[in-house]
Amino acid sequence: MTIGWLEVLIRLLLAILAGGLIGYQREIADRPAGLRTHTLVALGAALMTIISIYPFIGMERADPSRIAATIVVGIGFIGAGAIIRQGSTVKGLTTAASLWTVAGIGLALGAGSYFAGILVTVLVLIILIGLKQFEVRLIGLHEFLTLHVRCVNDPVLISRISSVLTDLGIKLTKIEIEQDDLRDEMVVKSILDIPSSMQQNEIIEDVLRVGNILECYFEGPTKSAFDSGIFGKKAEKSEKKEESDKEDLI
Repeated sequence: MTIGWLEVLIRLLLAILAGGLIGYQREIADRPAGLRTHTLVALGAALMTIISIYPFIGMERADPSRIAATIVVGIGFIGAGAIIRQGSTVKGLTTAASLWTVAGIGLALGAGSYFAGILVTVLVLIILIGLKQFEVRLIGLHEFLTLHVRCVNDPVLISRISSVLTDLGIKLTKIEIEQDDLRDEMVVKSILDIPSSMQQNEIIEDVLRVGNILECYFEGPTKSAFDSGIFGKKAEKSEKKEESDKEDLI
């Protein structure tokens, strides 16, 4: 039993579509594995499923399930790469799980189980999008983010920043301080337990009001999310100071 090129094309295109839809959702959520990763995983799984079944049908000792089982186990290595540990928090578990599920979708579509593959794709999207909204609105889960604050070297500022964050209902789980004696500055790096309903821009704006803050941003893609006049002025002054220091060194 063999399948024609059109059937192969349909299965591979469906795998690309299914993996792409889930990957796109992960992409817009700024996760480690996004559109291309999920698409390639689904496509590769579909291809390996096709070549594990049809070319060997009728041959003695052929076992199509062996490649499928290897895919399920092997995808764990890619999923592990999407998991990131930051201090006491772990990120990327949902993305790792979505990669593992996308591999299963690719297996199903590659084997010709269209209904199962498409149905699971829809269910995964509902889980990733719908349950996220449920967590934010009903359960009120918190998320852990890393805040960077560069300010003048004044220990009093640390207690002031902590007070501002505490008043906002934010918990500080870890604080690291790096001092730059040459510039008389310090960088305060803190991991915050923030309610999901709270906007990052509001947090940064309140921290900047403390005064003597040169730069304030959240780690990762959200770094440029805040672009108010206050932040712009602080960043501009910081850039000018850095250029001046470089000229002095030259």
